[in-house]
Amino acid sequence: MGVLSIKTSRRVEIVDITGLVERSLEKDGGLAVIYSPHTTTAIVINEAESGLLEDILDFMERLVPYGKGYRHDRIDSNADAHLKASILGNSVVVPVENGKLMLGTWQRILFIEFDGPRNRRVIVKVV
Repeated sequence: MGVLSIKTSRRVEIVDITGLVERSLEKDGGLAVIYSPHTTTAIVINEAESGLLEDILDFMERLVPYGKGYRHDRIDSNADAHLKASILGNSVVVPVENGKLMLGTWQRILFIEFDGPRNRRVIVKVV
């Protein structure tokens, strides 16, 4: 099992962690589970083209706007981050063969921060 460290620099941002995940793999096969143990982050697979990344963040903000009076905001002012992370999910599973992720041509593993900046962890386990 590998634990990746990710330092985010903004409240909301997307970090391509594909290379970090692949470097943490051993030279065997199986299924890689890539999991975030944080309730205000998400992990998705998609293309890492800069316009699409901005579109994803803009779409999530329109879907769940910051500061709209959610009940959880009375505690932490980050209810939108929890809701966005719940929609997208906190893990992905990718086949591994010979120590390589079996991703499609344009697919990347994307870590999405919704409540940064923070120091985060991502757990990678091949089963």
